[in-house]
Formats: sequence, structure tokens, C-alpha cells
Amino acid sequence: MLDVTRLRVLVAVARHGSVTAAAEALHYAQPSVSHHLARLEAETGAQLLQRVGRGVRLTPAGRLLAERAEEILGRLDAAEAELAEHSGLRAGRVRLAAFPSALGSFVPQAAARFAAAHPDVELQFVEAEPPEALRLLRAGEADLAMVFDYGLSRGADDIRVTALFDEPLHLVTPPGEEHGDLSAFARRRWIAGCERCRESLVRRCAEAGFTPDIAFTTDDYVAVQALVAAGLGVTILPDLALRAHRSPAVSTTPLQGGERRVSVAAYGVPPDPPATARLLAFLLQ
Repeated sequence: MLDVTRLRVLVAVARHGSVTAAAEALHYAQPSVSHHLARLEAETGAQLLQRVGRGVRLTPAGRLLAERAEEILGRLDAAEAELAEHSGLRAGRVRLAAFPSALGSFVPQAAARFAAAHPDVELQFVEAEPPEALRLLRAGEADLAMVFDYGLSRGADDIRVTALFDEPLHLVTPPGEEHGDLSAFARRRWIAGCERCRESLVRRCAEAGFTPDIAFTTDDYVAVQALVAAGLGVTILPDLALRAHRSPAVSTTPLQGGERRVSVAAYGVPPDPPATARLLAFLLQ
């Protein structure tokens, strides 16, 4: 059976890029880290590290084991936290991974209600777009993941998704250029966001009969609106982004039939740990 401590050492090397950095992060002596790695290679019968100059890099086998180990260790840590909560050793902890416009709009209000009702529960946040939020969820580094979907993604058997609401999409243009028909901007330059948002934008423009000339790409919805206000392009933004920050120097037009679904995801089958279930209930209110 693989040793958990040695798996932690391998994950630390994968994260920090060297034996020295891993030793510092784990507060181990460097020879101890090297010893654990050598023993792990002996246990697995595979070469996990390859020396490159004065450093090391993971072999394909090492990368595979590190990826699996990260998920395993995350689930172990989550299990320890849940057991501690049930045994009354501490009040509990819940971690939410959420995309920026959710953190900048409705999440703080739900979190404030949760904190007021459960002041002894530690509430933590991490900003992450949906793919990274789901990775954190699977790795046990988040208890809930706030995600969005444009109807282009497929679900996964290990993830349980609860829909919160559908939010409208808006065409964002300089003042005086309001128009509900995307084809009117076929010759304009466009500003795109994250990968999922970019896919949605390209698809909607294709439905309108043209391929957008994407001149800028940024996930920062404040920067996006500044670029539009400067006359450097037009874009599509979801309602949450405009609720989080609405520039007075742009115009917005709701897109007919344009929306994206906002959901919260949990790992595995219910029941969830008490703190996780309580936060989910507040997010659903």
C-alpha cells in the first residue's frame, strides 16, 4: 500500500517544482524529502523523477501518480475535517470556489446570512473559473463550486449540480449604439472573456451569420467595459458581471434568448457534511 506521507511529498514536488522548494513547503529537511521519494519509487516500481541539470522533473508516471495523489489527499483531508466536525472537536469549515462575478454580486450576501446564523463555522472562499473550481472540488480543496454553463458542457458522474438561476446576457456597446441584433456589429471588433464565454460569443455570432473579429481577450469584466467605453470593441457580458460592476460609459442591450445557467456543484452523493449542506441551503435562498 502506498504511504500517505510519501504521496504528500510527491505532490509537493509537483506543485513547487523542486525538491528544495518542496522541503521548505513541508518544513522537512531536504534529505528527508529525497528519502521519501526514493522509497516511493521502490514501492511503486516506477521511475517518478528525472534529474534535469541541478533540478528534477516528474516523469509521465510521476505526473500520473501526483495527479491521483492530489485527489486522494484532498479527500482524506476533507474526511478528517468532516469527522472532526461530527465528533465535536470544532465547529466545522466550509470552502466555496466561485467565479469572480458571483463573488462580486450575490455570494457575499448569502455568505453574510450564513455567517450570522452559524458564527462558529469557518467560511473560506477561493476565486476560480468553473473548470478550476471543479478541479478543486474533486481534489477535496473546495466543498462547493459555483459554476456557470452556456449549454455547451456535459455533466460528470462524480459531480452533483444544483441549478440556482438563469441570468440574462447583454450586448455591451459604446453609448448611442444600442442594438438587439448582433449582425449589426459584424464588422466591429469584439472583446472575449474566458474560454467558455468566448465559445458562447462565437456561437451566437455564428447564429447571426458572421465570425467575430476578436481583438482582445480578458476575464476582467471591469477592463472589458473600459475597452468598450474607449471605442475599442463591443462584447457580450452576463448579468452578474454588470451587477458586480456597471460602467456608466457603456450601453447595454439584453439579448433575446440569451442566458447562462448558474449552478452550485458538490462532490459525490448526499448527504453532504453539515456545514456544506447549510451553506448550500443559504445559496439556494
